[in-house]
Amino acid sequence: MEITELLTTVIHRLTNFIFSLQLWDVLDILVIAYLIYRLLLLVRKTNTSRLLKGVLVVIVLMWLSAERMLALSFVLERIVEWGVLALIILFQPEIRRGLEQLGSSQIPFLQIFAKPQVDRQTVEDAIAQTVSACGDMSKSRTGALIVFERKNQLDEMLRSGTKLDAEVSSELLKNIFFVKAPMHDGAVIVREGRVLGAGCMLPLSRNVNLSRDLGMRHRAGIGMSENSDAVVVLVSEETGSISVAVGGMLKRHLMTETLEQLLRNELLPQQPEEEDPDGKKRMNWKGLLGMDKKEGEKKDE
Repeated sequence: MEITELLTTVIHRLTNFIFSLQLWDVLDILVIAYLIYRLLLLVRKTNTSRLLKGVLVVIVLMWLSAERMLALSFVLERIVEWGVLALIILFQPEIRRGLEQLGSSQIPFLQIFAKPQVDRQTVEDAIAQTVSACGDMSKSRTGALIVFERKNQLDEMLRSGTKLDAEVSSELLKNIFFVKAPMHDGAVIVREGRVLGAGCMLPLSRNVNLSRDLGMRHRAGIGMSENSDAVVVLVSEETGSISVAVGGMLKRHLMTETLEQLLRNELLPQQPEEEDPDGKKRMNWKGLLGMDKKEGEKKDE
């Protein structure tokens, strides 16, 4: 009988709560649910689970020591005061990445800050010259790291290298990445179809699940794609294989034809069913990658 009365009371209160909700209350709940969802995604993708467990332990200790252990409670309160600042510092890359994603989202009133459209022909020429250079460097096993900037500007990375302002050409790229050239170890940054910098330093990926056969060049390329919306093209010095990093994902062992189509899809977005002038349908990048499932036996640098 008591259980029935308890269930009746709970259902009655829940019904009253639902009918008392207003539009702003529903919106408030949805925002909180979304923030919790993003936090859970962050915990799953990064090594923050142990850190959050530590925070929960501190909160539980504060609750237990609130009225009984005054000294411990005082120390924990001071830790929490400074802990908020410490958490902001620890999660700075994730917070920055989230704000950049928010700024680059397709929100109408934010589009007034968007960069003007780049000349399509200039980008197409840059893609063609890059593909040609990568094909030659792949044959000669010359390591290369080329970053195509999109919405997120990479001024911080440009300051770490040598500033240039030149059209993208196959000869220029091959000269920059020539093994005895002074800037061959860094990255080339391309903005709006022009080479703006060479010998630039990129952030390494923090993903601990990456394959161990990936060297520093590939980890830097993946790290750059994790921290921005850039498209990163890599050529392995060990195997000569061509790869592309987008959004923290690495597509490896690409042929030059696949590389060109992938760059066109990423830098010149088109509909999956869009047709070429000759009437042939364009393939999306998933279909293209299915053509290039070659596995390298040596490790990539």
